[in-house]
Amino acid sequence: MSNLNQFKHSPALLPIFLSLLLLLAGNVSAQSTIFGTPSTDILPEGKVGIRFIARFKLNDQEAKKKFTQFTPRVIFGVKRNVEIGVNLLGNTQPGQDATTIVGSVKWRFYANEKRKTALVVGNNLYIPLRNKKYNLGNYFYVAGSKVLSGTNTKLTIGSYYFTKNVVARNAARAGGQFGLEQPINQRVTFAAEWLTGRHSSGNLTTGFKVKVNKRAVASLGYTIANDRAIQGNHFFYTSLAINLN
Repeated sequence: MSNLNQFKHSPALLPIFLSLLLLLAGNVSAQSTIFGTPSTDILPEGKVGIRFIARFKLNDQEAKKKFTQFTPRVIFGVKRNVEIGVNLLGNTQPGQDATTIVGSVKWRFYANEKRKTALVVGNNLYIPLRNKKYNLGNYFYVAGSKVLSGTNTKLTIGSYYFTKNVVARNAARAGGQFGLEQPINQRVTFAAEWLTGRHSSGNLTTGFKVKVNKRAVASLGYTIANDRAIQGNHFFYTSLAINLN
């Protein structure tokens, strides 16, 4: 029980622990996000994926005190290049949990393998359950990607809209979202994503994604907020994505 309690209070350790287990176990499909930002990839029809995301800060600073935050997610590939998912947000220590269920849907309505381009549209529906600041919220986005000719470099460009109170108190927010994925070798990819704007999701994350085995991808990055970064508004990002079938 002591080990389980350690993961409860330090959820950032869980993706690392699961990665080590998977290395002992023995088809990575498309990743549904770059880090937290949606990519143009879609989970294939009939496939099921799970994702464990942990964000954490190790020291106290003016803009953001030390914390740990754990987010589980389940994704399902359905017909006609559509995927749906469910996230559970708000498990943050220390402090009061702001438990929120997030239902997501993403549709890749265009893909050209010859030109290596794709377009997606999606929406996340936020349903707060505890310590509510709003009743329902939405994150709507459109995005396109292109693999540059003669390279494996993938660029993603899009726009977003958050409804009132989801990422900013008493305000809606809109802006751009951008991504870069650059394979280094068959197992390791450098990745970066940026959401514009000064709000709780406006930040830059850079890091690496590593194929643990044929079913799992582990990510390790660092997030720097657009607002008050010098005062300490930055933190670590880790995740583990597993394809179950």
